[in-house]
Amino acid sequence: MTDPHPHHLPLHAGVGPTGWITAVAALVAAVAYVLASTRLRHRGDTWPACRDTSFVGGCGAVAVLGPLPGGSFTAHMAHHLVLAMVAPVLVVCARPLTLVLRALPPGRARRTLLSVAHSKAATVLTFPPLVTLFDIGGLWLLYRTGLFATTHHQPLVHAAVHFHVLAAGLLFTFTVCQLDPVRHRWSLAWRGSALVAAGAAHAVLAKALYATPPPHTTFTPADVQTGAQLMYYGGDAVEVALAVVIAIQWYTATGRARARAQRREPASLINSTTPVP
Repeated sequence: MTDPHPHHLPLHAGVGPTGWITAVAALVAAVAYVLASTRLRHRGDTWPACRDTSFVGGCGAVAVLGPLPGGSFTAHMAHHLVLAMVAPVLVVCARPLTLVLRALPPGRARRTLLSVAHSKAATVLTFPPLVTLFDIGGLWLLYRTGLFATTHHQPLVHAAVHFHVLAAGLLFTFTVCQLDPVRHRWSLAWRGSALVAAGAAHAVLAKALYATPPPHTTFTPADVQTGAQLMYYGGDAVEVALAVVIAIQWYTATGRARARAQRREPASLINSTTPVP
C-alpha cells in the first residue's frame, strides 16, 4: 500500500505566487508609509523617524522571507518566527493606522477608515481571548495534526497557512499593543492575560515539538529539536518585547493619573482651608 505522505518532506520551495504577492504587498506598504510620514513632516507635523525604520524593517522582513525557499525544519521555524512574531511587532509599533488617519485630509476616505476602526466588528476582532485562540490555535492545528505535512504537496493549503500565520500574528500584536485608535480599548488586564496565555501555549507547543515532530514528517530528530528550541526561546524574546510595550503603557497611564490627582489636590486643600465668612 502506498503511503500517501512522503517519508521525507523538505519544505516547499517558497510559497509560489502567494510568496511573491506577499512580498510585493509588503514593499508597496513600506513605500506608502514613508510617503505618508514624509507628507506629514512637510506640512509641519512631527512623526518619529524610528517609526519609519520600524515599519520598513517589518515590511522588509516579510518581503525577503515571503518567497524564500525552505529547507530544514529549523529554517521553517526561523521563517515562522520572523513572519508571525518579529515582523508584526515592528509593523504595529510603527502605528500605521495613526499615521494614515493623520496624513489623510478631512473627507470621505478618512471618515470611512475611522468608522471601520470604531466599528463593532473591529471590537469583536480585537477581543483578546478570541485573537489568542485564532493565533495560537492555528499553530497547534498546524503542528499537531497532518496539516503541516499537507502543506508540502497542496499549494493552496500552503498559501492559506502562509496567509493565516502572517494575519494572525499582525492581529494578535495589534490587539495586545493597542497603540492605534480603536473604538473599544481593552484593559491592560485583558491584554496582559492574553499575552500570558499565548506565551504559555506557545511554550508548551514548542516542548511538544521537541519531543514529537509534526505528524507524517521525518525530519531528523536533531533538526526538529533545534527548530523547537528556536521556537521556544525566540517566542519568549518576542513576548518579552510585547510585555515591555504593555508595561510602558501601564507606567504612562499610572503617571498621568497620579499627575491629575496631584493637580486636583492643591485645589481641594485650598477650598478646605478657606475660612467661611
